[in-house]
Amino acid sequence: MARKNISTSQFVYPVFLLILSSHILRFPRAAMDTISPGQYIRNPQTVVSADQKFELGFFNLGNSSSYYLGIWYKEIREQTFVWVANRDYAVIASANLTINNDGNLVIRQGKVVFLVTDISSNGNVTATLLDSGNLVVRDENNNTLWQSFDFPTDTILPGMKLGYDKGAGKYWSYVSWKSTDDPSLGNFFLYLDHGLLRRILITNGLRTYWTGDGIGDNNMYNFTYVSNGSMDYIAYDVHDINVKSRFVMDISGQFKQFIWLERTKKWKSIWAQPRNQCDVYSYCGPFGSCNERSAPFCSCLQGFEPDSIKNWNSLGFSGGCKRRNALQCVNNTTSKGAGDRFIPLSKVAPPSNPIALDVQSIDDCKSYCLNNCSCSAYSYTQQGCSIWIRDLINLKVLSLDQISGKDIYLKLAAAEFSTGKKKRMLRIILILTTSLAFLTAALLIWRLWKKNHKKKGKDLLSFDFSISTSATNYEQTEVKRLREDKNEVEIPLFSFSSVSAATNNFCTDNKLGEGGFGPVYKGKLLKGHEVAAKRLSRRSGQGWDELKNEAMLIAKLQHKNLVKLLGCCIEGDEKILIYEYLPNKSLDFFLFDSTKSSVLDWRTRVSIIEGIAQGLLYLHQFSRLQIIHRDLKASNILLDEYMNPKISDFGMARIFGGSEPRATNRIVGTYGYMAPEYALEGIFSVKSDVFSFGVLFLEILSGRKNTGFYQSNSLNLLGHAWDLWTTSRPMELMDPILQDSSSANSLIRYVNIALLCVQERAVDRPTMSDVVLMLSNELTFLPTPKQPAFSSVRSMVDNNSPITKPEIWSVNEVTVSMMQAR
Repeated sequence: MARKNISTSQFVYPVFLLILSSHILRFPRAAMDTISPGQYIRNPQTVVSADQKFELGFFNLGNSSSYYLGIWYKEIREQTFVWVANRDYAVIASANLTINNDGNLVIRQGKVVFLVTDISSNGNVTATLLDSGNLVVRDENNNTLWQSFDFPTDTILPGMKLGYDKGAGKYWSYVSWKSTDDPSLGNFFLYLDHGLLRRILITNGLRTYWTGDGIGDNNMYNFTYVSNGSMDYIAYDVHDINVKSRFVMDISGQFKQFIWLERTKKWKSIWAQPRNQCDVYSYCGPFGSCNERSAPFCSCLQGFEPDSIKNWNSLGFSGGCKRRNALQCVNNTTSKGAGDRFIPLSKVAPPSNPIALDVQSIDDCKSYCLNNCSCSAYSYTQQGCSIWIRDLINLKVLSLDQISGKDIYLKLAAAEFSTGKKKRMLRIILILTTSLAFLTAALLIWRLWKKNHKKKGKDLLSFDFSISTSATNYEQTEVKRLREDKNEVEIPLFSFSSVSAATNNFCTDNKLGEGGFGPVYKGKLLKGHEVAAKRLSRRSGQGWDELKNEAMLIAKLQHKNLVKLLGCCIEGDEKILIYEYLPNKSLDFFLFDSTKSSVLDWRTRVSIIEGIAQGLLYLHQFSRLQIIHRDLKASNILLDEYMNPKISDFGMARIFGGSEPRATNRIVGTYGYMAPEYALEGIFSVKSDVFSFGVLFLEILSGRKNTGFYQSNSLNLLGHAWDLWTTSRPMELMDPILQDSSSANSLIRYVNIALLCVQERAVDRPTMSDVVLMLSNELTFLPTPKQPAFSSVRSMVDNNSPITKPEIWSVNEVTVSMMQAR
């Protein structure tokens, strides 16, 4: 036989291919999306979906030795888990995933076998990770025997369901993780309410925590609602398949919607319920106090400190607080001469789980708590005595205008109280305070005596506003001062005693609110009519000029969208304006409250916007005097019984003649609503009110304040709206509560009009007559808006920081009254 010569390349190349193929067979993780019988997946091997979107494998959290089988996003560096197989059964690092002889997908840890699936088959099955994030087990005929989408954990991906199928015995519900480092079953459960399609529930154990209709942003997704007797569920798909989106039942108790931003390489929360973190059960943990108007929301009670400084610095408050000093747990004094004592916590939402005691007095209630070592606090009201054992959970600080708060008394160790010199100082202060109180009382008695010898004004209680009466000499003297500069206006003047009687001596129960000038009280007349009394605060820095200005202006104005002035009271230092009573308070009472904003449906908000625009148009163009309001904001829009808006608070308004802007050295108004040329240079015109209207317009559409934290690069609502407009996403500005009740075209048109009103240059802004025309005529051409004022101001949050903290911002409900222009 002839012998062939074989070249080196002919020999080496096949051998190289053989070695390479054996290497691939040995390590099957290379480009593998399917697990076949006989294959094993063990850490750090993974299964990757065909288009590299999702990855399946074992993982651990932090420095823990516990491992879990899960699915996460492959392309996202910030490891984000969407499914966990063994969340309550952690394994060790040597565990593996394989298909058992009976066709079930199992996790093996030595001789222990954990069933991932529970199916019946002939064993000839495969498990494939799809690009949807779904792990699917199929037989040789490609029939689906099991899928991870039917056994969700805490995350809803596009294509997954929320609901139940009674016929198949499937329930698609979601449970939060226990903590950020523990994927086992947490406290919060999300599921679809039986028999009520679209109504979802969040429970904390057996307690219903939150209910809502529908989920997420309907403008980004296609939602499917199925109800056919035995099956009820909600599912969704994204309009754009390139958008990475997920819903998560979070450990905080919030149901959140996230989208992935490629620009920032971060997840952005665009929807969450419940909105307020303080509504989340035990958000601040034991002995933590939650305040929605502070940043961060949580703080420790007096005498306590964070249980874990590290967790609190990373905004993880659920661990709560611990005592700085242990209780003595005795009623009598110790050898050191000190025992446990109480400090009051005033006007708070009391903690959860109080225990009622049948005692006869506050002293008995206090004594019981003092003698019970487990008692942490007590409260005594007309309903009786309540105590709290061990941890105080869910304590919330309430705003000053909320009357539902209670006083509770917190038990602390004696070491938390000052002694020695401080006690003596307190006694001295008490003596001085008592002396000053007696002196003040004497002065008040003298002033009351002096007032009783003065002429009185009209009796507000019996006054009939439908009948014109002649003025008293005293009234004529005071009102004459109101008439000096302009045409005569009839302003009834009332006695202070009658105003005080009508308001029940300015009782706090009758207090309607408080603005920059002072509080407003509800008054009731003898014939049943109700009025609102605005009492000028002596501490406000405002005086006769402001009262005269408001009385002169508003008495001349007659329009259905302007509040009506009924009269005033001027006695000594007391300066009070009497208005018509509007039962629904101010716009901000509803607009910025997550529980009350549902009253403002789309039609009501449109009506309010149009009413405000009509009121401003009257002030600017059709009233006897051209008026610039200069302090238009949500708290200055009052609502009548039919939710019709009325512009109020004319203390800063100015009569304006001609069309040329004017300058002032005294800048007044509210930050967030002031036009840039006015806030920075003191120049004002009708366009200043147009700017304020534009800000208010955006707030009504979005349900959010201009000055606040928006999870974006914008510091305020104007910048946030501009970002959405320029990226063709104006629908994201809409208040989520409106999304089932409005049309996209209307919202986009309104956002356009609002952005025209808040343009930086006054000359670019429309007049109110232009605005009214744009609102009433949909065929009116709308110009393209230019960038709003103040929208280029950016957040100082470090986007590269691993922990993003919320910005601190001013609530801006206080009126700015003294400021020198530069």
